[in-house]
Amino acid sequence: MGAAAPVRPKDARERILTTSYDLFLQRGIRAVGVNEIIATAGVAKASFYHHFPSKDDLVMAFFERRQRLFTIGYLGAESERRADTPRGQLLAVFDIFDEWFHAPDFAGCPYVRALLETGPRHAIGAAAVLYLDDIRSTVEKAATAMGLTDAEDFAYCWLVLMQGAVVSGVGIDPGSSARIKRLGEHLIDLHTPTEADRTSR
Repeated sequence: MGAAAPVRPKDARERILTTSYDLFLQRGIRAVGVNEIIATAGVAKASFYHHFPSKDDLVMAFFERRQRLFTIGYLGAESERRADTPRGQLLAVFDIFDEWFHAPDFAGCPYVRALLETGPRHAIGAAAVLYLDDIRSTVEKAATAMGLTDAEDFAYCWLVLMQGAVVSGVGIDPGSSARIKRLGEHLIDLHTPTEADRTSR
């Protein structure tokens, strides 16, 4: 067999990102070392550090890709495809979760896992908090569009439901999403303005 073709710079960066994306999702941040990523991606150590001066830099790129591909590209887009109202789109998230939880490669939320592994004072943990808060902010905008009372409180509660479903879905209860969807319906009703609320505005 002939010698393998050299890895071009752009290809090397993409190989590193693709390899680390899969490894980080399945095993978390701490369990995956730089040497394993380099070996699995088939790149030189110098090439790795050229593109990512530290492992933390790679994790930040992983977070960005996860948000783009999953949070926005899949979860957000799919919920909009399944429902045409803010309420329907919020509740559709749990239907999507149910399918995700039963996928063979489901391993939980990488942001929550990274936060627990590193803590909120570490740069990675702090970044994970920001990505989670971005989800909460999106929910708050939907709650405002729905005219719910105390949209901020609703969004924090909704994030608790989402993360609770994910944690339970990892191994405790694969059917947790359907159960928590019912709680989501009650939460929406709880924050839906009553006639008294409307007249007092």
